[in-house]
Formats: sequence, C-alpha cells, structure tokens
Amino acid sequence: MQMDLQELYHEIGLQAEIVEQLNRVSSKISLNQIHSCLERLLDFKTAAAAYDALKELFADDKDQIGMLYCQLEAARRIFRRYQARQIPKAVYIDTMKCFPRFLEECKKKNGRMFFDRGWWTYRQTSMSLFRIGELEYQFAAYEGEQAVAVHIPSDADFSKEAVDHSLEQARRFFETYYGEYVYDKFTCRSWLLSPALKPLLSASSHILSFQERFFLVQEDRQDREFIEWLFQVPAETAYKELPAETDLQKKVRSLLLHGGTVGSAYGIIRKCQRFRF
Repeated sequence: MQMDLQELYHEIGLQAEIVEQLNRVSSKISLNQIHSCLERLLDFKTAAAAYDALKELFADDKDQIGMLYCQLEAARRIFRRYQARQIPKAVYIDTMKCFPRFLEECKKKNGRMFFDRGWWTYRQTSMSLFRIGELEYQFAAYEGEQAVAVHIPSDADFSKEAVDHSLEQARRFFETYYGEYVYDKFTCRSWLLSPALKPLLSASSHILSFQERFFLVQEDRQDREFIEWLFQVPAETAYKELPAETDLQKKVRSLLLHGGTVGSAYGIIRKCQRFRF
C-alpha cells in the first residue's frame, strides 16, 4: 500500500499552517529534478550528503519549507520499506510525528514556526531511527561494535514504568524486524545524564531513575544544548533571562548564575540487563 503525501500530513498531525505552505511550495518543486536526492535520503549512508545538497538548493528559503517538503516526500517513500519488513504502521507514524513536534519546539523557542531540524530528520527518513513507545532508538556504534542509541523526545512520558516498557519494546523490535543486527548495548548521550543534575533532583525524580540505568563513560561540561532542551530558548540566551517556571529550571538557572554548568554525559546499558518492572 502506498502512502499518499496528504494522508501522511494528516496521520502525523502536521500543523494546518505548515500544510498550506507545503502545498504552495510543492507546485514550484520538480520531484523529477531532485529524484536522486530524495532516493539518497532513504539510505543512511547517503542521507547526510543528500541533505547537504538540498540545503544548498534551498539556501534562499529562510523557513526551509522546501527542505521540509523534500524530507516529508522521502518519509512518504520510506513507508514501502517499513511494509517490506512488516514493521507496524503505528511505529512508522509515531516515528514521523517528529516533524510536527520539532515545528512546535521551534515555535516555542523562536516565537514562530519554521523547519530548523533538517540536519537531524534524515535519520527518520532513512530508517536509521525509530520511535518505539516513549523513546527513540537509532542504529549506532560503541567502541567499534554495533549498538543502539537511545534518544529522549520532548513529549516522552519519562516515568520509570514508561521507560522500562519502551526499552523492552525496543529489544523485541530489533529482534523481530532486524534479527540480523547483532548488538549488546544501548547507549545514550544527553544532558539528562549529566552528574551535575544529581544534587538538584529528589530521590523520586524520573531523571534520576533514568540516570541510574546507565554506566557513564564520558562527560562533556562544555555542551550547552541543555539550555535549549530545558528552557526552550536559544542556546545563546543570557542566563539572567532564562525562564524559571519549573523547579528544575529554577535550580539550574541558579547554578548557572553562580558559575556552574550542566553539560551532558554519555552512558551505556547492556541489552541483556533486565529492566526494572
């Protein structure tokens, strides 16, 4: 069964204002002329180069709606490969819902909606990354061996039970649909793993529960991405101008104003480890 582009827009809940812009842009783009780029977006080995080529093509499009159109067209095409592997449609739809989610994040951070995540979403269009339950999982490597990287979407239920269930679902997903992919570790690189957060968290914190799953192998105190994720503002925002609405925002803002930082960390968890139901 083919996936129609308008059907895809509807299934993932793409914002009406964006759909209108995409429909206008589509009449100006010849898919035949960019067919090679679109096909390369479907293969992770070539997707980054395809993104770079499209980025150059749409260099004058400040809102990158042309790029968004091309990536959604690639997302539409990759549905055939989901079907070939018999991966449930629900996984496909949940994975592609990253597009409206990123657009909403952009609006919250910048005050208006445009596509600023094309450098990331070719992972979804190339079947390198999947949303399985509350978390996302990507083919990756650790010390030269195959692994699966864990990513935390901004809309995830981060409770212990939800994370347990997602990790178990992911283990079963790769066994069922990618049985040829041999790995024994989940990895994660995130500000949520930063040791600097521990003194700021209560014993019942979902973040602390998530951290306790992983053995940390690296810390990056210079990483500033936590500002965008925690405060939903541009990374260069002055510390004194950061919002302080949640308890964690208040504590991190105070930490920053007193010369501290959060950064990020990289950790691993063995696939064979039983998740704490």
